[in-house]
Amino acid sequence: MNISGSLSKTAQATLLLTSYFSKGSSENAKPLTNAEWGRFALWLKEKSKTPADLLASDSKTFLNGWHDAQISMDRIVELLNRGHSLALAMEKWQRAGLWVVTRSDREYPRRLKLRLKTDSPPVLFGCGNKALLNAGGLAVIGSRSTSDTDLLFTDQIGAKAATEGMAIVSGGARGVDEAAMLGAIKQGGMVIGVLADSLLKAATNSKWRKGLMDGHVVLVSPFYPEAGFNVGNAMARNKYIYCLADSSLVIHSGKKGGTINGAEENLKNSWVPLWVKPTNDKSAANSDLVLKGGRWLSADAQSLNITNLVKNDVSAPNQIKEGHQIDAFPRHTPPEYFSGAEPKLETEVSNTEHSTLSNDEQADSTTSSEQITDTDDPSSSSVDFYQLFVIELKRLAKLPTTVDMLIESTGLHKSQIGNWLKRAENEGVIKKLPRPGSYQILEKN
Repeated sequence: MNISGSLSKTAQATLLLTSYFSKGSSENAKPLTNAEWGRFALWLKEKSKTPADLLASDSKTFLNGWHDAQISMDRIVELLNRGHSLALAMEKWQRAGLWVVTRSDREYPRRLKLRLKTDSPPVLFGCGNKALLNAGGLAVIGSRSTSDTDLLFTDQIGAKAATEGMAIVSGGARGVDEAAMLGAIKQGGMVIGVLADSLLKAATNSKWRKGLMDGHVVLVSPFYPEAGFNVGNAMARNKYIYCLADSSLVIHSGKKGGTINGAEENLKNSWVPLWVKPTNDKSAANSDLVLKGGRWLSADAQSLNITNLVKNDVSAPNQIKEGHQIDAFPRHTPPEYFSGAEPKLETEVSNTEHSTLSNDEQADSTTSSEQITDTDDPSSSSVDFYQLFVIELKRLAKLPTTVDMLIESTGLHKSQIGNWLKRAENEGVIKKLPRPGSYQILEKN
């Protein structure tokens, strides 16, 4: 199979089994859905195999013992035999600047794995800065058709988020989505766009070009990059917008449609806090969302502190919250705080379960190979935790990184991060970049 070396064998197998490489009507075998892939991946795990093993042996022999009413062995074999189609599609997409991230890749968004588990999409197609996939931020959601007043407010929200170093997460559709994203881009802010269609076209669209080139924007889609608009896909991607963020804001919602359905799904699953902009539009469902658990936004765009929209809610059990952070490295700090690994939440799989998962299903395999190991007692008073922080900083800030991204990677409290960043800057370890809250390691270090 002659496929670009940028794809691992696991990624190739995952793509072959779950993705379209041309318009759906021309595909003989239908790729596995998220639910179907989940069942098949579980079977692989039980056999102590990975998707890559499918490409290293005779498929039918390997699949001996596989039984599923909806996923026949012949269907899997036919999907795996599409290597030529995959190679042609990847060549075309890579020329346009697209890349692929699968659940087995380190860059895959941790928030999706944590919140959606096996329902997280096995493949994400994208363009732009992959590092932003784990940046979190504020999801801004709203109707395609809304008032000019709402669009101006949304533009201001995007700009405010940029000045505070907070990413905007939205869907890229005209109306509220586009206003929030462009408002942030104009101020050099971070943007995560989750598209339901036409990713290939978006990769070259002038609206996003500057942000993509500057490394401030990432556009992703779990769907075929050349797919046209599809109502089902547009509805399905809403949960990914919420689950990639730390908090959410609904600008305007109709009584029916994707905005209210996505907001209700978020409230039901308690992924992230839901804030709602007040409106005088009697046809809007904004007040309905508040009655169902949302919170009214109490400030205008000019005086609003975007960061507080993330910090001020502790009711969402699946949120990656400030309550899981620490003011400083304590004396008995567990090793994962020095490794860039996520502090474990009760909702995550246990270490025992993790060790038995296939590569694709290791949802929390974010521990760095550079994890610090020290035979000395970590509670010893001689440990300089600032120096441990600097070691991690040299890894995490090779490329421009933000305070929020460092908080996410280290588990430290924002005030502790700020103090140590100031010290590292004074010592010439890092440099502060023009974009607010952004840093990069100095090459001489």
